[in-house]
Amino acid sequence: MACATIHVGVPQLLRGVSRILPTHSALVVLRHSAFCYYTVNSTIKSKRKMDHLERTANNFRQEVISQAKVCGISNESETVKRLRLAITNKDFTFKAGQWVDFFIPGMSVVGGFSMCSSPGLLKREGILELAVKHTDHPPAHWIHTECALDSEVALRVGADLHGYQEGKGNGYKIGTVKLYYSAKNSGQLLFKKNILGLMNAFPGKIMCHFHVTQQSSPICEELRPHVTEGRISEKDLEKHVSRDTLWYICGPPPMIESISKLLSDIGVPRNCIFFEKWW
Repeated sequence: MACATIHVGVPQLLRGVSRILPTHSALVVLRHSAFCYYTVNSTIKSKRKMDHLERTANNFRQEVISQAKVCGISNESETVKRLRLAITNKDFTFKAGQWVDFFIPGMSVVGGFSMCSSPGLLKREGILELAVKHTDHPPAHWIHTECALDSEVALRVGADLHGYQEGKGNGYKIGTVKLYYSAKNSGQLLFKKNILGLMNAFPGKIMCHFHVTQQSSPICEELRPHVTEGRISEKDLEKHVSRDTLWYICGPPPMIESISKLLSDIGVPRNCIFFEKWW
């Protein structure tokens, strides 16, 4: 996981783009396996790993806990599964950018995963999708090794409300999003088709620069114009620095620390840098 982003989180937020893009410019640096929520930049140093519920104990939760049944499982990459869940409780709702507590029958450890589908899909079809990277953490391990069609779980929506503001008036005005997305190879660039589709649907509003660091096979023709071989660099990011730009970073701790320092070095104020808190 490693990449840099300015403003909305991908893939989940981008899929609900018409509802969540801000009025100001946004730049995003992401890594391919980031599936959690964002929090304002404060202390960046990694500490001991905490349980999901312990780590998010001060975050707001909805009261609604819904039963859900697995109605689809697919491989998004070699290490990430997309889980399609049918939600039974009609009062279960979420906003783009939120996440769920994931309860597995017979397991005491609670998972925490971000949605990779839009609120619109839940409203229309009663379906919610999660993208889960394989790890040794019991909930993620269960999803990759034991979860099957018709498996039953329970979900509860949580959200980090720091700095949260409701949209006013007629809703958000679509701003500009520039996404820098880095992965080992093009096969690890999750949701690339969704991102390319959004770029075509919102020309000049959503732009993405894919970076691959260990590409060994040919890159498909559709993706090739948007791919650069090599890591995201200072030169890539410094041309986007402005007082109206917010920077969202999503990836593993070393990458977050490195990109945050890089941004500070090129003059980005600390209160304009956001990062995900998943470790």
